[in-house]
Amino acid sequence: MSVTALTTQARDVIEGTFPPIWIAGEVGAFTKHRNGHWYFALKDATSAIDCVVWSRDQYRLPDAPDEGMQVVAYGQLTMWAARAKVQFAVRAIEAEGEGLWRKAFEKTKAALERDGLLEQGRKRPIPRFPRCVGVVTSADGAALHDIVSVIARRNSTIDVVVIPAAVQGEGAAPAIVRALKRAARWGGADVLIVGRGGGSREDLWCFNDERVARAIAASPTPVVSAVGHEVDVTLADFVADARAATPSAAAELVAPVLDDVRRDLRAIAAAMATALGRRVRDGRRELARVSADVSARASRNVERRRGRFRAVAGRVEALSPLATLARGYAVARTPQGTAISRVTQMAVGDRFALRLQDGDVDATADGIRPMERP
Repeated sequence: MSVTALTTQARDVIEGTFPPIWIAGEVGAFTKHRNGHWYFALKDATSAIDCVVWSRDQYRLPDAPDEGMQVVAYGQLTMWAARAKVQFAVRAIEAEGEGLWRKAFEKTKAALERDGLLEQGRKRPIPRFPRCVGVVTSADGAALHDIVSVIARRNSTIDVVVIPAAVQGEGAAPAIVRALKRAARWGGADVLIVGRGGGSREDLWCFNDERVARAIAASPTPVVSAVGHEVDVTLADFVADARAATPSAAAELVAPVLDDVRRDLRAIAAAMATALGRRVRDGRRELARVSADVSARASRNVERRRGRFRAVAGRVEALSPLATLARGYAVARTPQGTAISRVTQMAVGDRFALRLQDGDVDATADGIRPMERP
């Protein structure tokens, strides 16, 4: 036999003898190869076996196992014929408890937290009166039926538009991301509900995918996360603007009861009418008060101005030349009407006129006597 024939026959014997099985052990010598495959060993107290996770099978796993982690791995014992190397091809891994799932969850959560996507301050309010609700979920799932039924019962005026996406399985995360991007391009929804009904941890895991979480955070439309039941918590819940325990609860959150809205509107209208009437009455009283105050102020202002006018008139009157003449003084003027204020302006024999209180007197200068200064 040739070497190739021997190793090929040995591989067929091994794969035919051992069906797919679960094996338990401790992870060691873990390596992520540049070709995308994972290589590690599973060992117990006395033995070890080489394991491989092909890149095509990694979508089934939440994350790579850590060194020293106790796991059970499901797969097929096989042999690499080219080197006659026996190895265990792993298709699924489960850690003790929730170790592997918790690791993947916390790793993605930390990445989102570093980018500020978990901060409460970035969350937007959910519209109180949406006209259109977009739903990202499976088109044939029970969650969609529950959402449509609840919204129709509570408020039949709200439109519901479905953006279908797979919410379970290998292609669920990319499908949800594509649906969210499609909803963003459309832009016709006032609020989005993203989610599905209950299921196993594996069924809901696509809502812990980092791509889905970032797509929800990037949505220009407020998002309500409604995944599973009350006990199910996903990363979609953390990055969404609001979380609802179930799809039905999400529908109740976004759709106010129409009768309640109408009743509230009537109450608001009545309150506004009452407030408007009160404001009109208060305005009239205030206008009357201001009018009286303005009138009083105007009257006081007029009286003050009258007093000032009388005082100024008195001072003007006291300074008036006529008032001076009334006290017994006279003003000498030349025949041309120029006032004579100094004796140097006169000569003996000059004619002049004296202005008295009640008229003029023509006169002639018989003599001039300058005043002697001390």
